[in-house]
Amino acid sequence: MASVKKIVLIEFTPAQMFDLVDACEEYPQFLPWCGGTELLLRDERTTVATLHINYHGIRSQFTTENLKERPDRMEIRLREGPFKHLDGTWRFGALGDSACKVEFELHYEFSSKLLEKVLGPVFNHIANTFVDSFVKRAGRIYRS
Repeated sequence: MASVKKIVLIEFTPAQMFDLVDACEEYPQFLPWCGGTELLLRDERTTVATLHINYHGIRSQFTTENLKERPDRMEIRLREGPFKHLDGTWRFGALGDSACKVEFELHYEFSSKLLEKVLGPVFNHIANTFVDSFVKRAGRIYRS
């Protein structure tokens, strides 16, 4: 099973970062691999969405159910997709009034060796650049 863990300290609040992550319908605006999203449910405790991957000719999609504790935490759980297993966590810890520690952890395994061979390199790239993409987005949104 593949794992990704990223930790960054940034000058944005936990609520700001949480809201960026939860706004999945905006992902196509700043994630170059995201070919679209479908928001299936959003309430105070849960967001369910399908993300469409369209990256260098590779297309796929997956649906997650994210259990939320705004602004501190978001648990990612697979609903449907090319994975045998996918789960993860976003944590947003306050550092004073205007900064936070962002922790992102993701574990995944594709449902077959063929899917791993085709989708693995693309998804590994996505997972390893995910946090950086949100940090850049925060800079554009909150510093403008």
